[in-house]
Amino acid sequence: MRSRSLVSCLAAVAWIVATSCADEYAGPPVDGGDRADAPRDADAGEDRVGPPACGDGVVDPGEACDDADRVPNDGCDDRCALEPGWVCPEPGRPCVAARCGDSIVAGGEQCDDGNADAGDGCSGVCRLEEGWACDTPGSACRRTTCGDGVVEGTEQCEDGNHDLGDGCDPFCRREPRCSDGVCSAVCGDGVRLEAEACDDGNTRSGDGCSADCAIEEGYTCTDVVEAEPARVAIPIVYRDFRGSDLPDGHPDFQYALGDDRGIVADRLGPDGKPVYAHPGGTTRTTNGQAVFDVWYRDSTRYNRALVERLTLDRTAPGTFVFDSGEFFPLDGRGFVAEGSESPRNGGHNFHFTSELRYWFVYAGGETLDFRGDDDVWVFINGRLAVDIGGVHGAETGSVTLDGAAAAAYGLRVGGTYEAVVFQAERHTSESSYRLTLRGFNPPRSECAWGQCGDGAVQSVYGEECDDGNRTSGDGCDANCHIELG
Repeated sequence: MRSRSLVSCLAAVAWIVATSCADEYAGPPVDGGDRADAPRDADAGEDRVGPPACGDGVVDPGEACDDADRVPNDGCDDRCALEPGWVCPEPGRPCVAARCGDSIVAGGEQCDDGNADAGDGCSGVCRLEEGWACDTPGSACRRTTCGDGVVEGTEQCEDGNHDLGDGCDPFCRREPRCSDGVCSAVCGDGVRLEAEACDDGNTRSGDGCSADCAIEEGYTCTDVVEAEPARVAIPIVYRDFRGSDLPDGHPDFQYALGDDRGIVADRLGPDGKPVYAHPGGTTRTTNGQAVFDVWYRDSTRYNRALVERLTLDRTAPGTFVFDSGEFFPLDGRGFVAEGSESPRNGGHNFHFTSELRYWFVYAGGETLDFRGDDDVWVFINGRLAVDIGGVHGAETGSVTLDGAAAAAYGLRVGGTYEAVVFQAERHTSESSYRLTLRGFNPPRSECAWGQCGDGAVQSVYGEECDDGNRTSGDGCDANCHIELG
């Protein structure tokens, strides 16, 4: 199977967040205006009424091209002269880029930095790479910073924070909007819902699926369900803390030991965070609501937020697991990197929390297993499902989503729901973490120019094969690209 770059590797576990319909060659763009039904070759011109004219879709004497319009900057200008960086292989059809790496953005290209090298922000087929912006053709691209308040490059959104579940994740990708099992369409999230004609995982026009998820002229888009990957990567937010034995340390870290169930309420708060269940009081291992509230919120005094992706391995169809008996994701980072805390036992950076979210379609009977030391809380559809609270050695918890449990969590078969996992490591003894996620693999759109599926290979429009259908998994995928393996 041809490898495709994914900006967010959530396929099969979380909401799939995919990149463009075709990371290879997405086909030529259209000009956004109405294109005349022009003759496709010179023979058709015999039926033309009136004198030859630029824009009629026929290359007449004195014309270098004719793409059936008189719009400049699309490869063939308003006088039917060929524009630099373009080729127009077929009269009456859109022009395409001459080549990637010529410092001219043309056709389906999103960038052109003057070379065809990958890894520098503009890929070998002149597509933007995740986390980059390319401002000026022929010049080097630059890295973008998610969280700076400016939407640029491959970013889909920007809300200036590290929070998950607020519509824009910490990698500046749109998140689904789901309530009581029903999700609203979010153009660009990679999942095509009924209100969308297509959704290819981005909000860029010119690749077949427009910025508002409409099929662009000259393209066809089909729903494609990818094979489950061997592993997935889900956004996770870590917050590093210092123990209470250090200046400005958090009172709940490096404090008391023992199981401590019931620290949090059985419903998430309006902002999607755990609610401290003892307002005005304390618990065996915590010191009140004010200091608990910063466990999963940014605090310049108490924590440092770091955003990453957690990789889970597929262990069975639809099931993905992360399991580590030595869970120290912040070694050498956070306060240790700042020099305000030294590594502890074994050279590790203890004292941190983590938060991750994913969405799943409820099939009925799913069992989710978790292990943690210390605290682990799992919320399904906003309700507390697993409580392993306290400062303790490795303890396990699980939830089976059937019968009474499904009713308690408000689940119905076929509905789409959010699962949220909060974890904390609060003492310098050990750190282990296991979570099991079950999810789903919804369709995304793949779009192709022209007649992909007609049995004729049109290489000038990016086709590598054409087996007469738009079905992936048979050697020639739905976008007329050769499948490998």
